[in-house]
Amino acid sequence: MNAPDVSVILPCAGFGTRFGAPYAKELHCLAPGTTVLDRSLEAVVELVKSGLSVRVVVVFGPHKLDTVKYLARYAGTFQLVFVYQDDVAEPGLDGAIRCALPLTQGPVALVLPDIVVSDVDSLLSALREADVAGWSVVAAEERDPVVLRQMGALTVTGGDGVVTVEAAAEKPADPAGFNALWGMVAVTEAQAHRLPDVARRDADSPLSGARARMVARIVNYNTTEG
Repeated sequence: MNAPDVSVILPCAGFGTRFGAPYAKELHCLAPGTTVLDRSLEAVVELVKSGLSVRVVVVFGPHKLDTVKYLARYAGTFQLVFVYQDDVAEPGLDGAIRCALPLTQGPVALVLPDIVVSDVDSLLSALREADVAGWSVVAAEERDPVVLRQMGALTVTGGDGVVTVEAAAEKPADPAGFNALWGMVAVTEAQAHRLPDVARRDADSPLSGARARMVARIVNYNTTEG
């Protein structure tokens, strides 16, 4: 398998209990022939259109075989690599990221299958920003405390094309002071080993100091309201 220009971690092993449907949240149909997963991957497809070779490392569990089957439609677009997550040994989103990291090469992007961002070119921009700053996020303004408690919350400052993350927390119990949320993360290969800490509440987030590529909207489909 050839070395990719960029690797994308796609964690699909979650149970999506908040979504409340009898099928995987990422397979929820948004339009004829288009699922949440297709929409979440639009920014990754854009990387390929820009000329980059992309390896997508899919983390799955035994309850997600329908998702594995569905992803066959992208076999001609990405290098698709699958890794099983043992939720006992490596639980949670941070565990999924740790399972995927040994299979990545080059800069790494974290793309969640139930998160849809409004701008398809945002991930490409974030990867370019990460090449300068080490870390970058695709983010949107958000001040609703209920939403911020369910997401990766950020405090962002700046303008004129340069927005910086001053603070970050995963699903904070107290969202006071946060004004944005992230939908995707991009990191250089040298810093990728710290990526699991993005999803941990008990660790200092490596996103502090990251550049933020702001978009109009980020939708979380792991809720019935999404």
